[in-house]
Amino acid sequence: MDREIKEMEGEHLNILEAEFMNVRQCTVRSVEGGNIDLQQVAAVSIDGEKIDITQGASVLVKGEAVNVNQSITTMTAGNSVNINFSCAPIVVTEEASVNKSATGSIFANKLTSTNSASILTIAKNIEGNVTTLLDWRSALALSAIAGSVWALLKILDKRL
Repeated sequence: MDREIKEMEGEHLNILEAEFMNVRQCTVRSVEGGNIDLQQVAAVSIDGEKIDITQGASVLVKGEAVNVNQSITTMTAGNSVNINFSCAPIVVTEEASVNKSATGSIFANKLTSTNSASILTIAKNIEGNVTTLLDWRSALALSAIAGSVWALLKILDKRL
């Protein structure tokens, strides 16, 4: 991996790899590095130790410490994830901090939330207020009902 600091602005890149990088207003297919700072960047895959995303969009983000500000990420995974004023459909982490954001499914050991919303929240410890549509009990009940209806439709389909 390149040890020097890479700074990019306004480019379309396939693969970007460096230990330290500052990328602004670019589109990138894959980003890999140690300390990654992205501002107004669209990326498919981001993998690094410390990742900061501001006003960006990404499909897969994986890192030790991930900070997402005013951004959209499809899948976010890491040891420590901070989500501020963002949308993250799937979050898997050891420790999460969600501030005025929307998450689809969040799986964490410890969750700290401030005025956030989630469809499904599974966490060992939850601090703060999070509005959730499903907890683990209601998700299990919903799955059992959907499975029963599906099985009933399969039985009726065979008879007709």
